[in-house]
Amino acid sequence: MERNSVSPLYAAIDLGSNSFHMWIVREVNGSVQTLAKIKRKVRLAAGLNSQNVLSEEAMQRGLDCLALFAERLQDIKADHIRIVGTAALRTAVNAEEFLSKAKMILGYPVNIIPGEEEARIIYQGVAHTSGGSDKRLVVDIGGASTEVIIGEGFDSSALTSLKIGCVTWLERYFKDRSLTSANFDAAINGAKEAIEPIIDRYTALGWESCVGASGTVQALQEIMLAQGMDEIITLQKLKRLQRQAMQYERLEDLDIEGLTLERALVFPSGLSILIALFESLKIESMTLAGGALREGMVYEMMDQMRHHDVCTRTIESVQQRFQIDTEHADIVNDMAMSMLSQCPNWQLEPQAQNILEAAVKLHEIGASIEFKKSAEHAAYLIKHLDLPGFTRAQRNLLAEILRRYTGPLTSLPEQHALSAQSAARLLRLLRIAVIVCHRRDTRCLAPFSLQVDGEKITLLLPAKWLINNPLTRSELHQEATRQTDMGWPMVVTSQD
Repeated sequence: MERNSVSPLYAAIDLGSNSFHMWIVREVNGSVQTLAKIKRKVRLAAGLNSQNVLSEEAMQRGLDCLALFAERLQDIKADHIRIVGTAALRTAVNAEEFLSKAKMILGYPVNIIPGEEEARIIYQGVAHTSGGSDKRLVVDIGGASTEVIIGEGFDSSALTSLKIGCVTWLERYFKDRSLTSANFDAAINGAKEAIEPIIDRYTALGWESCVGASGTVQALQEIMLAQGMDEIITLQKLKRLQRQAMQYERLEDLDIEGLTLERALVFPSGLSILIALFESLKIESMTLAGGALREGMVYEMMDQMRHHDVCTRTIESVQQRFQIDTEHADIVNDMAMSMLSQCPNWQLEPQAQNILEAAVKLHEIGASIEFKKSAEHAAYLIKHLDLPGFTRAQRNLLAEILRRYTGPLTSLPEQHALSAQSAARLLRLLRIAVIVCHRRDTRCLAPFSLQVDGEKITLLLPAKWLINNPLTRSELHQEATRQTDMGWPMVVTSQD
């Protein structure tokens, strides 16, 4: 237990209507490090009958799972453990029977949280793990309930828990396991009836972006990426996946590329609910959130993690972990941002500046492993690190930019975080900023100006400075040749 006082462990257990999850983490350098994720498909909601009595079989499946979880809880302090039950246990009229047995097994009580409280915690999980401070709509499709939230920053303004879920909709509309148009239509229309009471309020509040925080959304994104689509979920793509599902007669035959066997059973019901949400709330697009209920539970137990900008916290944590020279990173970042400010006609996407800042502040991460192949090491680390606040596509773009931040220049591969043009522009500015700042001292920096004409960059530096810094001058001219050879014109010239 001495170890826990230095780097304390935390456990969040979510007794969901479809699956039971346990997440064990520790705090490291201001970030959360996952030590274990244990999941069991319990399908508790499937054990509810028409009188909302939970069957003995379903209870036993849940208790057997908790017996596995109990072993890991022995090493964690009581005030670092949080266990919650959600929609299925809220609904079950005999929930107390299950809860008393669960407490005996775990040694801790299970807190059945109301739907609005579940929605609030989900939003905190999203806010702490997903970048952006804009007003967002958050959707979490669970086994027996769907939470719909509007919030901004860390504050939620609308919290709703709807009694629709992928397990209950499976039992209600796909009980015969037939993937017919009639079953899909019934499931979609049934979900729309449940959504209808919140439409006016949510439409009036409005939102700027939409994120999905459920296993259904994650499964959809995995399918789309496996099929060569980008990570943005749209109604058109959902309808396409519905048509793919309906090519199979029965649920047991479902074999869509990218769909895992684990998710196949509840895929049609979850898809139907998501289609209903898109159509009812007129959602244009959705991305996958970085976290949800379990993440919200853990972050609320960690006082030091609360209400800090997610992307900033992530970058600072990685800098500490890999002993990056933060003073130099700030120098290069100031240079890159100054250059970016002189490119007003480029009209980059809103998230482009955040991606450039992350690339600049982490560009030397690979040097912690080896200098010679530091760019390759940087790309590998960024691609495989857990980076709360950055989507999968953004993380992949960061990795590919850092793979090319120095040395020979090659074009970026196809990616889905920014337009190809914007991504190339960020890479160009990063490379120039790294070269100009290579002496690692603000006193050695030259006053400069940057002119852009379409894709042509002209870097103007004082003539005397260029004479006094022959190595930098040589590297800048070499860089200009490399960018120009790529079809990205660049000129380095002197100014009096």
